[in-house]
Amino acid sequence: MRREILKKMVEWKELPDDIRKPLILEGARQVGKTWLARELGKSAFKNYVEVNFEDMEEMRSLFEADFDINRILMAIQSTTGQKIVAGETLLFFDEIQHARRGLLSLKYFKEKTPHYHIVAAGSLLGVIDHKDDSFPVGKVEFMNVFPLSFEEFLNALGKEGLTEILKSNDPVSINAFSSQFSDLLRQYYYVGGMPEAVLTFANEADYKAVRKVQLSILKSYEHDFSKHPPKEIAKRMSLLWNAIPSQLAKENKKFIYSAVKSGARGRDYETAVQWLCDAGMAYKVTRVTTGELPLAGFEDTDSFKLYVLDIGLHGAMAGLSARSLMQGNGFLEQYKGALTEQYVLQELMLFNEVKIHYWTPDQGIAEVDFVIQMEDNIVPIEVKAERNLQAKSLKEFVKRYAPETVIRTSMAPYEKGNNIIDLPLYAFSLLPRLVGE
Repeated sequence: MRREILKKMVEWKELPDDIRKPLILEGARQVGKTWLARELGKSAFKNYVEVNFEDMEEMRSLFEADFDINRILMAIQSTTGQKIVAGETLLFFDEIQHARRGLLSLKYFKEKTPHYHIVAAGSLLGVIDHKDDSFPVGKVEFMNVFPLSFEEFLNALGKEGLTEILKSNDPVSINAFSSQFSDLLRQYYYVGGMPEAVLTFANEADYKAVRKVQLSILKSYEHDFSKHPPKEIAKRMSLLWNAIPSQLAKENKKFIYSAVKSGARGRDYETAVQWLCDAGMAYKVTRVTTGELPLAGFEDTDSFKLYVLDIGLHGAMAGLSARSLMQGNGFLEQYKGALTEQYVLQELMLFNEVKIHYWTPDQGIAEVDFVIQMEDNIVPIEVKAERNLQAKSLKEFVKRYAPETVIRTSMAPYEKGNNIIDLPLYAFSLLPRLVGE
């Protein structure tokens, strides 16, 4: 598979020793962090050494005595039987949360031996457990790993030519292939972007096999709930997690605690929400009350929508069948809007340094699905599952705040107006190139 983040990891590898810091790959379980480290080691280094602290119990005490880097490297070489050479070896610490003071050790690699290339990764639920350890603030670099995007999904299926058409940003060419893009987008809605699910679909073209993978991933997540957080928090996390699809299926998608459990209050569940978000398993989109700069200054943190990390897992949680998605039926009609918003949210998460909100005024029933700030541009985004371009809420937002760029994304053809752009859902990755044009 071709992952765009791998290009950024190669750029990190090429940084001068005095600038480069140990790299931490962040993201939920099974989004491909270990695969990325191995691929980087194979493609950009002469050799690669991996220490998995979950599997290699004898290495879990590696950092407890001291942070003598020479001793640590000798122990790793002795255990793995592989030599570690500065500048030539990628040293990967997987499941680093299982090694006490493992995260803190990265500070000393940076300070004492900056000429070594160190990548670390681990389950965020496990990392959260290590709050008693000092964190190497300012001594590490982070990269977020997300499920595969729609473009990466196309590449995984051998559709690189279609990806190039999207990247051309040519409305005529993109519209000419709309039928193919639409069919593949429906497939992506079902398969999603979890690497194992995508690989299974690419190899077998079997939706049942894909669903089996998705259910296995969901089961492992539920296991994490019981394994890492405090017991009471774990129960609430499970309730919240399983409620997300049904909450997004409502016309008003604002997350309502009382719909999770009768009598539930925000203060009882806000810690559980934070755990889910910190673990990369859920995305929280907060409301803003205006469309003015800076958006963060008008954030209503008590009103938010929750999304799961992957559209394929969302469909599995909702019990969405491949047949209903490909052929359409009443069940799909109920869920189409929720799935479409989930898809757009995932694509937005890939844009660098963009905070995502939705807008409703203090009075009235208008709502714009997403509003983002890209530098000094406020960009409202109206999401429609099909071709309906009637967006009263968007018109109200434009009337009030006159944004320079307005995005309507649906299955309608690609068309650029003076300030309103009709952007097909399958071409949504083009948005950053369109802002400020």
